[in-house]
Parts: sequence; C-alpha cells; structure tokens
Amino acid sequence: MTAPVHRTEGAGPRPGSGPGRRARAIRLGPRSVAALCLVSALGVLAFGWPLLADSASGLAHSRDAPWLFAALLPMLLAVVVATIADTGLDAKAIAMLGVLAAAGAAMRPLGAGTAGIEPMFFLMVLAGRVLGPGFGFVLGSVAMFASALLTGGVGPWMPFQMLTMGWVSMGAGLLPGPDRLRGRRELALLAAYGAVSAVLYGLVMNLQGWPYIGGMASGVSFVPGDPLQANLPRFLAYCLATSLGWDLPRALVTVVLTFALGGTVLTALRRATRRAAFDAPVSFTPGPPPGTGSS
Repeated sequence: MTAPVHRTEGAGPRPGSGPGRRARAIRLGPRSVAALCLVSALGVLAFGWPLLADSASGLAHSRDAPWLFAALLPMLLAVVVATIADTGLDAKAIAMLGVLAAAGAAMRPLGAGTAGIEPMFFLMVLAGRVLGPGFGFVLGSVAMFASALLTGGVGPWMPFQMLTMGWVSMGAGLLPGPDRLRGRRELALLAAYGAVSAVLYGLVMNLQGWPYIGGMASGVSFVPGDPLQANLPRFLAYCLATSLGWDLPRALVTVVLTFALGGTVLTALRRATRRAAFDAPVSFTPGPPPGTGSS
C-alpha cells in the first residue's frame, strides 16, 4: 500500500517571480497564443472585409458576408476560450473571472450606451492591466456576452462586440512597464489607452454595421465592389455622422473614472491577485504511513 500524497501550494516562489513581478491569472502557452492569433486574424477580416476585399472578388459583392462572419466568430471565440482554459485557467482564475465579468456586465446598463456612457470600459482596461493579456481577452469577451444577455442586446453584432472588447482588455495587459510604472504615471497611461481604445472600439464596430445599412445618402453608404479609395472616405463620413457623438463621451467617461477610481481599483485587484497566489507552485509530498497516526 502506498502512502497518501499531500498537495501543497505556495511552498516557495516560482523561478523568475518576485515581489515586483506581475502575477498572471492565465499564462499563455503556444496553443493559446496560436488560437488568439488565429481568431484575431479572422476578426480583422470579419470587420475589414468591406474595405479589404478586392473589387473583383465575390466577397466584395456578397450581402451574405456579414452573416457568415457573425456565424463563424462565436464558434472561434468558443474555441479560443476553451483553449486558454485548458492550458492555464484554474479554479481561482475562474472565480476571479466570474466576479469581474459579473461586475462588468452589471456596470454596462448604468449608462445603457446613452451618449456613450459605458463605465465597464475602465474596469476592463484596469483588469487587463493587472491580470495580463490572456485573462484580459477572456474577461472582455465573457463580460460583453453576459452584458448582452442582461440588457437583451443579443444579435448578429454580439460576437463582434465580444471580440472587440476582448482586444481592448488584452491590449491593456500588453502595455509596457507593469513592474515599474505606478501611481499617477500609470493612471495617465491607462487613461490615455482607455480613451484611444474607446474611440477605436466605436470605429471598429462601425465597420461591422456599415454594410447592413442601405438607402442612405451615397456619401456615407457602403458600395459593394467599390475600391478602397472610394469606400474609405464614405466610411469615415459615416463615422463622423453617426457615432462620434458616442465615441468621444465614452472616451471621456473612461478617462474620468480611471483618474477618480483607478488607484483604488488597481490596489484591490493587485491585492486579490496576491492572495489568490496564481504564481504559487504546487508540490506533492508523501504523507505519513497508514496506521501511524496518534491515538
């Protein structure tokens, strides 16, 4: 009979870790990175096909292309999330993911998108900064999915929103200086990133909806088969006419919340990450032989 084995966490620091290192809730492996690159590449095609497709191709003239990408993206996002979970998402990371995704989903209806008031952006940026790009991508996607269910915003645009918010939160995890930049300088960096990403979010999402809209003035409508130099000015005019009034307030709200609450939220997230001990190694030690316990 073999002796029982006891599982021990936190027996010592992981090689290369230390008090100045950022603990990552998800450590991306080669499979996870490959899956992220694949879905991101397809996402660029899904968003940019109206501007990228060659005028002689069937895709440029197809009205079914948006629906095709809307059907493909949920499956690919599911594959990416499953791959990341399989390679590095443990029970503690799942618990933190659930809490932050629920918080982000609950924050979205506070403004309901009115005039660009979307406070969930600042939380997604700060969580991605603290917990790393892999966790950030999964969090952004899951939080947007949960918020769509909460607000009744389920439609062909939902997988595009999930992918874009995943990019936003993942990009925050890739920002430089996580081990050295603290205080007001870090808040300024996150506020600037949040403002830019809030505007780019609206710009990218416009690409998703633009081909659906017909019957508009020729100066802003998508014309299937037209070359890039003809459609691009129309798209920019469409953005100026329809969404800039939402994108700029969204950026402003993100900046204000980052400076007002960012320090407190960053501290809370880092404290929770330390207590979760994502970087703690797991070791197995033999237990006492059977029958040797105290009487």
